[in-house]
Amino acid sequence: MSGPIYDVIIVGAGSMGMSAGYHLARRGVKTLLIDAFDPPHTEGSHHGEPRLIRHAYSGDPAYIDLALRAQTLWEEAEAESGTELLVRSGVLNLADTSVYSFSGRLHEAEQRRVRVERLAAEEITRRWPGLTIPDHFEAMYEPDAGYLYSERCITAYRQLALAHGAKLLVNTPVLDVTATEGGVTVHTKDGDFHGASVILSAGAWFQSLSPFINMPIRAVRKVVGWFESTPAFDAGTFPGFTLGTTEGGFYGFPSIGGAGLKIGRHDTGLTWKPGEPLLPFGSEDSDEGDLRRVLEKYMPGAAGRLLKGAVCKYEHSPDEDFIIDRHPLHSHVLLAGGFSGHGFKFSSVVGEILADLAIDGRSRHEIKPFSLSRFDTRKKPEDNVILEGT
Repeated sequence: MSGPIYDVIIVGAGSMGMSAGYHLARRGVKTLLIDAFDPPHTEGSHHGEPRLIRHAYSGDPAYIDLALRAQTLWEEAEAESGTELLVRSGVLNLADTSVYSFSGRLHEAEQRRVRVERLAAEEITRRWPGLTIPDHFEAMYEPDAGYLYSERCITAYRQLALAHGAKLLVNTPVLDVTATEGGVTVHTKDGDFHGASVILSAGAWFQSLSPFINMPIRAVRKVVGWFESTPAFDAGTFPGFTLGTTEGGFYGFPSIGGAGLKIGRHDTGLTWKPGEPLLPFGSEDSDEGDLRRVLEKYMPGAAGRLLKGAVCKYEHSPDEDFIIDRHPLHSHVLLAGGFSGHGFKFSSVVGEILADLAIDGRSRHEIKPFSLSRFDTRKKPEDNVILEGT
């Protein structure tokens, strides 16, 4: 074996990987991060600011606990980096009651003392008059939630990780990973790198690590658009939002600095595989059409001209829950993937979890719901629960 020996090598220095690199380096662990691009970049899931952070989650109660811890860690990263990362705009979760109910989320939020308000349509339109909401709609408003500047977050963790002694290789695609009882070797175009353990956080690029690991992850092309909007949708006036309707599930953000209201669709998406071209915004009629139709119906003041469109990738697990676990054959290989379009907000705490696992062999957080073994083929599809949005 030749070359430097690291305690931990991280393959994929996007949101989860860069956070893990920071948490490891901060605790004195000799850490190497390797990325095929130069983060923050446009080849993953973290570009195109911003990302929602909310706390009253559905699914396993572990999500609420992790969301609260994630916000604390984002606040700490803000203080250490001296950079604004988090805006507490509030998040307005809107839903057609014929397709979705907030009851379960409200109960879990109450149990964990998360501040939420349940609002009827009349109160919704009184507070945010730019909305056109039918009478059978309701909302769950989270006043302490908001949004994160995703690219700033990656940059802050990158700078902090390097300041604490981590090494970062950019524009370095990983060709293969091999593991023995004594360690791991990561093979790249620029040579081989050896470590005691490795964290694989390759996002939508996980298929490129096959056959070393075959993750049940499907990458999909997603689009977002920024639309000219009236002052009713400006930051400081309008919150971040989710919208569950018969037209689909959507999410978005107020117009920040005149950029226009940003909206994306959580469901649907074209399958994408590493090596394939990612079609630019506008390649499909639905790219703008799906977004515009829902704006015209529910937010007509934000249905102005398209100011900008962008594409990114989701990396879906079969049940849209995360995968945080060890390789089935190699306990010193950690896996973090399947974040399914709602993971960015958690990246601060996922990095802490991965550091705990790499250093202590266990996490202080509840991560059993995210085991890879839940996809055992002997399980029935109905055993898995679908989450509702970003």
